[in-house]
Amino acid sequence: MQVVTSVAAMQRLAKKWQRAGIKIALVPTMGYLHAGHLSLIKRARRLVGKKGQVAVSIYVNPTQFGPKEDLAHYPRDLKRDLKLCRCEGVDVVFVPGDEEMYPGRRESSSAKKSLGSTESRPTQNDFSTYVVEETLSRVMEGASRPGHFRGVTTVVAKLFNIVQPNVAVFGAKDFQQAAVIQRMTRDLNFPVKIDIASTFREPDGLAMSSRNKYLEGDLRRQGIVLWRAIQRAQALVKKSSIPAGRLRADLKKLIESQPTPKLDYVEFFDPETLNPVARVTRGTHMALAVFVGQARLIDNARL
Repeated sequence: MQVVTSVAAMQRLAKKWQRAGIKIALVPTMGYLHAGHLSLIKRARRLVGKKGQVAVSIYVNPTQFGPKEDLAHYPRDLKRDLKLCRCEGVDVVFVPGDEEMYPGRRESSSAKKSLGSTESRPTQNDFSTYVVEETLSRVMEGASRPGHFRGVTTVVAKLFNIVQPNVAVFGAKDFQQAAVIQRMTRDLNFPVKIDIASTFREPDGLAMSSRNKYLEGDLRRQGIVLWRAIQRAQALVKKSSIPAGRLRADLKKLIESQPTPKLDYVEFFDPETLNPVARVTRGTHMALAVFVGQARLIDNARL
């Protein structure tokens, strides 16, 4: 397994493989890998076969974190991640630094001192090009985390240009992110197939996430409330359609009946357009974000 830290070196490898007609599958991650990530790696291998190359990127992308978010504290364990990738037969792990990915981008020194760069803003910048999707990214995560999707689409576009994959594998847990990336890929004519894998869950239903590390003690049990909310919505919609406002109020009451969880949002929408619906029926998609202690958890499901 090769570990590459340079953009130029990764591009040379990718061009070599492309010239040889070798297919490349990319699994973009921010590291702190778990069983959900490993399922994506296995899927990537199946998509390109034994003769293909599976590339995993590990990069905590600063441009998708907003003010007061957990950039400085996001869980990291590169040694463990590399061991897991090696065990899964990954061919190359791309681990760039910030200067490789955003050359010339500078952070506010005062923000660095006070918050470990979690509230940083670029100053003296000569990195000034970003990718913005303007429709699907406006709602839900986009509304709750302004600027988040600009960071996501920019870094994914850069990874596509650097790794030059034939296929990129993403998880359905980040449903809106997957939709935004699919739209960006289509609109900007990237020759990349976007493959979306099902959400990988713990036995009790909690969607796997690197941020689950924040759930210590009783918070871990309370985190299951997102899955319980999804199950309740599915059960109610199975009986009959229900006004979105009424269902939202019902789920908010359920979620906040626990000692710690606080609802950020719960939305019901068309899975193709992400447009909200007035009445929730079978086939409607649901997404929610909930604060559980210092963790902000997201989940989604088709009802």
